[in-house]
Amino acid sequence: MGAHISWANTADPAARTKPGRDAFLARFEREVDPNGELPIEERQRRAESLRKAHMQRLALASAQKRREKRAAKGGRSA
Repeated sequence: MGAHISWANTADPAARTKPGRDAFLARFEREVDPNGELPIEERQRRAESLRKAHMQRLALASAQKRREKRAAKGGRSA
């Protein structure tokens, strides 16, 4: 209930979540360029690819779990 009240009183949700999004993206930049040696454009390009790979891994794992649950219930597995 408190979360709903808080979000109802938030004028700019994107601004409120920006620090979290920035930290999430910075994680991938640190992974691709831990010493900060790459030009910013190249670091961002590589980080974006790494972020996409991360999201695809999550989607694959989710699909596999759904498939397993469906098979356990006797549903189609493909």
